[in-house]
Amino acid sequence: MKKVNVLGVNFDNQSFNEFQNEFIDRLNNHLSTLIVTANPEIVMAARQNPEFLNLINHDADFVTADGIGVVQAAKILGTPLKERVTGYDLFAWLMHVAELRSLRVYLIGAKPEVIAAVQDKVEREYPHIELVGCEDGYFSDSLETVAQRIAQAQPDLVFAAIGYPRQEELLAILRQAAVPALMMGVGGSFDVFSGQVKRAPRAFQRTHLEWFYRLLKNPTRLKRMTVLPKFVGQVERTKWHDRKHGHKK
Repeated sequence: MKKVNVLGVNFDNQSFNEFQNEFIDRLNNHLSTLIVTANPEIVMAARQNPEFLNLINHDADFVTADGIGVVQAAKILGTPLKERVTGYDLFAWLMHVAELRSLRVYLIGAKPEVIAAVQDKVEREYPHIELVGCEDGYFSDSLETVAQRIAQAQPDLVFAAIGYPRQEELLAILRQAAVPALMMGVGGSFDVFSGQVKRAPRAFQRTHLEWFYRLLKNPTRLKRMTVLPKFVGQVERTKWHDRKHGHKK
C-alpha cells in the first residue's frame, strides 16, 4: 500500500531507506520537491484547516509519519505504516548528503541566537556546504517576499523552521513555482541541531517516549500535549465508524 490515510492525511508508506532513495533520485534530477513530516498535532491542525489539509495532500510530494502516534493510529485503523520517519532524522541525513555533495543550502527559522548557533556549527562541521541563506524566523516580510528571496539564492535544499502551517505554506509557494530544490519544514530541529535543546536519550527514542522526555524537560509543552488524547479519541471513533458501516480496512 503506497498511501495510508490517517484522519484525512495521506501518508507515504515507505521506510526511511526508501525515502532516502527517493530523495537522492530527486536531488540527482533537480526536481522541485516538498516534504511534509506530519505528527499528530499536524494531523489534527489539518482537520481544522481545509487549506492546510489540501496543501499536505496535494502540494506535498511526500508525507512522512513524524511521530509514533501516527504509526500506532495507522495500525489501529488496519492500514499499518512501515515505520516512523522523523523530520529531525531526515534533516540530519540531508545535511550529511549536502556536505558530501557540496550542495547549496538555505536555512530559515528559529530564534536569532539559535540560527546563529546553527550557522556556526555548519561552518565548523560542514565546511563543504554552501550556505546560501541563513535567517531567523522573526521576519516581517510576506511569505511571498521570503519565497522570492529564497528562490533567488538558487538552493539545492531548503529547511524552514517557522512552525506549522507557515513553514509548509512558505515552501508550497516555492514548490508551486517549481523551484528545483528539495524542501522540508523541520519545526524545532534547528534547536536540537544547534545544541540549544538536547534530543531525548536513546532509551526514550527506542521506547517511543521522546514526547514524554520533552514534556519533562519543558512542562510548558503540556498545553500542546492535550492534542494527543484528542487525536487518539478521533482515531478510535474513526475505527468504530468504519466497522459500523462495513468499511474494509
